[in-house]
Amino acid sequence: PSFPPRRSSDLSSGINAEYGGLGELPQGFARLSAIYGGTYMLMKPFDGITKGEDGKVTGVTSDGETATTKMVVADPSYFPDKCKKVGQVVRAICLLKAPIPNTNNSQSCQLIIPQNQVGRKSDIYVLCVSYAHSIAPKDWYIGLVSTTVETANPEAELEPGLRLLGPICEKFISVSDIMEPTDDGTADNVFVSSSFDATTHFETTCEDIIKIYEKITGEPFDFSTLDAKLEEFKNLGE
Repeated sequence: PSFPPRRSSDLSSGINAEYGGLGELPQGFARLSAIYGGTYMLMKPFDGITKGEDGKVTGVTSDGETATTKMVVADPSYFPDKCKKVGQVVRAICLLKAPIPNTNNSQSCQLIIPQNQVGRKSDIYVLCVSYAHSIAPKDWYIGLVSTTVETANPEAELEPGLRLLGPICEKFISVSDIMEPTDDGTADNVFVSSSFDATTHFETTCEDIIKIYEKITGEPFDFSTLDAKLEEFKNLGE
């Protein structure tokens, strides 16, 4: 079938607004934050931070107003001067009308193409989700192929993964910089995360969050406390 041209931003807003997607993660965080007395401010510009005489952050300014704080946790887009570029990721978001072939008609799956099988230095990640997860219209599937950029032709690097998807109705290609913080944040209490890498399983993202937690608290995260906190949150919602 033929489709009118669309920007990738149109695709993202349409999928998230109508079918949820990863937008449910910050919404869940916002609800949990509110339960414990936090405030979520949406659609507010970031104008910068204020610091005290000791060089540590004291507030965040937006629209001429400053909210006081003892620390800031942010992604690299807010503090590019505290980050360095360490690479790039190329991603393809694809609209499909059928599951990925040879996956037993699975409504979701994740594949990893090992680097040595395709003569690369980096793996290629293939992810498929569908209407079964309420992120697309009925009988539609969304395929994501991503990898770390190694050549001057990033889109061509995705070909081994794209071939696995079967017929593609529409495809959106993007190339993003991978940024990492240049310091640990303890000097000014501004803790910056790393950019999303090419992986599609969130393992490296979870590891980054745990590292930031350790930098802030000075101690490793105790996973044994999770069961009690989850039970407490469950009781609050009832």
